[in-house]
Amino acid sequence: MDEKRELLRHTLAALAYRTARALEGAPEHFAGLAHMGDLLDWSFSAALGKERWHTSLPAVWDQEQERFFQSLGALDAFLASGGEIKAPIERLMQGPIADAFSHVGQLAMLRRLSGSPIHGENYYVADVAAGQVGADQPPPVQPFK
Repeated sequence: MDEKRELLRHTLAALAYRTARALEGAPEHFAGLAHMGDLLDWSFSAALGKERWHTSLPAVWDQEQERFFQSLGALDAFLASGGEIKAPIERLMQGPIADAFSHVGQLAMLRRLSGSPIHGENYYVADVAAGQVGADQPPPVQPFK
């Protein structure tokens, strides 16, 4: 596989890891993820050469989390398949993927402001690997105390 594709897959794994951390222990009423799922669906459609945007209405919290990780998994599975990517990888990263990372940061900040902060950790040493894009993520390697 080419380096850009592998970097994108690793980036998706980092997004999954950070999102899982931001969602751990979050109250059900905390926030919706519909927009983040929409971003990943848009990325996937662009990668397939059938770019389309759809604005979803927020669903039940558990369903939104499941949808986010399913959308992330579908995009990663396509990348792993070796299928032709019909959108520039740089554009996917600078647009929808970077936007999703921004929203993970917003979730983390809102958690702190609401009195339910996430646990800090050193993400540089986190156990992140391409293909590891589900909700179940490895435990922190170096949590902050």
